[in-house]
Amino acid sequence: MSSLTVVINSFNRGKYIGPAIESVLNSSFGDFELLVLDDASTDGTVEVARSFAARDKRIRLFVNERNLGQFGNRNRAIELVETPYLKYHDSDDLMYPHCLDTMMRLLRAEPEAGFALTAGWAWPGGPCPMLLTPRMSYQREFLGQGMFYCGTSGALFRTDVLRKLGGFPDRGVASDYCFWLKACAMTPVVLVPADLFWYRMHPSQEFQSERAARDYAVGQGDSWRALLAKECPLEGDELSQAKQSCAFRLLRSSWRDLRAGRFRLAKLRLASAGIRLRDLIRYPPRRIQDSRAGSPLGADGDYVLPPWLRKETGPGAAIDD
Repeated sequence: MSSLTVVINSFNRGKYIGPAIESVLNSSFGDFELLVLDDASTDGTVEVARSFAARDKRIRLFVNERNLGQFGNRNRAIELVETPYLKYHDSDDLMYPHCLDTMMRLLRAEPEAGFALTAGWAWPGGPCPMLLTPRMSYQREFLGQGMFYCGTSGALFRTDVLRKLGGFPDRGVASDYCFWLKACAMTPVVLVPADLFWYRMHPSQEFQSERAARDYAVGQGDSWRALLAKECPLEGDELSQAKQSCAFRLLRSSWRDLRAGRFRLAKLRLASAGIRLRDLIRYPPRRIQDSRAGSPLGADGDYVLPPWLRKETGPGAAIDD
């Protein structure tokens, strides 16, 4: 059995899924299977995927009898995966050949991390990989330059951890953000080098719709509630500062809505958060953005140099499971 399953969830991506599949098959890491799970497409997506499956035995194709929605389909994939590791790859994106090799190597080197996470641009605050505790993840999100904006295709999971986390909430396009709020409070994460895949932008993406704007407004409200939850890994002055920063972001987004005439959206955003006037008095909103927040630092206050970058350990030191 392979060690890794790459999952492509698809719905009406006939124009893009062929290159997406090819990019996975061209990976330098070879110990994987590719699961294509189609969500009842009507545009020929299944036929394209089936043509690849007929030529490459690493591909398994499943077609849902009914449409489950984006995150319902992602959760369905968790039920079908039998390997220790799971990597999502969107059906309109392109994976670079070194993506799987890099992410598997660095996640295996950190047994306590539940998943590895990459972004579309470089992580601020030090060289990768960076092993973050839940506290550090929340520092980076609320006191730094952010971390929970990544899509699910940026993560490589230990399958058992993803199952223990309960999969993804069904909150529309904001589901991944709501998931990170929960997951990063419960398990360490390893940040790996960025730009391991190409995120395609095109007009048919759901996140550009009016419904998506409402989903994001409600999802942003979860950030305030996450800071009030007992699972929140921040405490003391850090927690107070995080609430000030979160309140600032909520008010800034709401002000932008008002200026654009999106009055209902502004009201929805604030109502979803449940933030009250007394909260704003207790935690005066202010912008906090420290590029070093949530970064692994040594006793001397300098950035930690990862083992895979040290000459004495060598490049192969990080691949042992």
